[in-house]
Amino acid sequence: MSIMLVLPYNELRVYYKSMHIGIKSNNYTVIDLFAGIGGFRLGFERAGFKTIYSNDIDKWCKVSFDGYFGEGALDLRDIQTVDASELPNADIVLAGFPCQPFSKIGKLHGFADARGTLFWDILRILKEKQPRAFILENVKNLMSHDGGYTFERIRDGLENDLGYHVYYEVLNSKDFGLPQDRKRVYIVGFRDDVEFNFPEPLNLKPKVGDLLETGNVHEFYYLSQKYLDGLEKHRQRHEAKGHGFGYRVLDPEGISTTCVVGNMGRERNLIKGDIKPPGTVGRTGSLVNSDGIRKLTIREYARLQGFPDDFEFNIPVTQAYKQIGNAVSVPVANAVAIEVKRALLGFDNVVRPIPEAALAQSH
Repeated sequence: MSIMLVLPYNELRVYYKSMHIGIKSNNYTVIDLFAGIGGFRLGFERAGFKTIYSNDIDKWCKVSFDGYFGEGALDLRDIQTVDASELPNADIVLAGFPCQPFSKIGKLHGFADARGTLFWDILRILKEKQPRAFILENVKNLMSHDGGYTFERIRDGLENDLGYHVYYEVLNSKDFGLPQDRKRVYIVGFRDDVEFNFPEPLNLKPKVGDLLETGNVHEFYYLSQKYLDGLEKHRQRHEAKGHGFGYRVLDPEGISTTCVVGNMGRERNLIKGDIKPPGTVGRTGSLVNSDGIRKLTIREYARLQGFPDDFEFNIPVTQAYKQIGNAVSVPVANAVAIEVKRALLGFDNVVRPIPEAALAQSH
């Protein structure tokens, strides 16, 4: 019987925190490269994996990462300068390597971009450490960049140069309990010829309204009237040209667009909040708009990516939005982790837990 899950955000959080229940204990260890603020790590640790090393070059990521996982948890060295022999041996290597060289939002320089060459550092480390498996994450456009040639080079390096059995699939965060349309390609490789399947979409129906903060949201997040008027004029200009660009106010009953870095990501994910009293002044000293239109708060943005509410962002606001937009969606990472464990341990030893709320709805 197909089970339909319609859970409010608080229950969804309990569900994902319990996803490791029923998974056979083991000592699989993980190296987390381009770790960001730990979306990959959170997902895999909830599936019972143990992280023994994390690396990222972003100093602001280190503040957030160490604040949650513990002081010194993130190695801030440039991975290009780190000799692979210095890294600990591990069963799994995770790498959400930089997506900007392959993103439609970026300039699509691919391997010509210095960030694109970081993929060769992943190959270098995989060749040295020979982990049992690896999981890579990047934007969907990686598969079509340069007519598909870039992706073929990546596959060739992983399969023919290193000898891994490689699987890949585009997964969408909205299929794993998050009210966000976020498509990312996951590339999974195994040293041994195991049976692996990507996780199936969950029958969850998340909506933005479930994760909105309750209470009085600070004026900081409300757009000024001048700014909102400017966005409206910008959208009208593009509509006149037949373009689809422009700001977007989300339907609380629907899902958000992709959380991305920069103003565009926030302007495409606006929400209608409380209408502030006339004369209310926002963060820029200008009057807030009369329609109650605001940005998603940092906490709401983090919830869109599946980060727990006790994950703090004691950093500049722009850096917090950037970190969240670059992160791996935690529930998607968790779902992949469970399937990786099933492949390594054997299907019969790992179950996919179903929350009691879902079981109740199946009767």
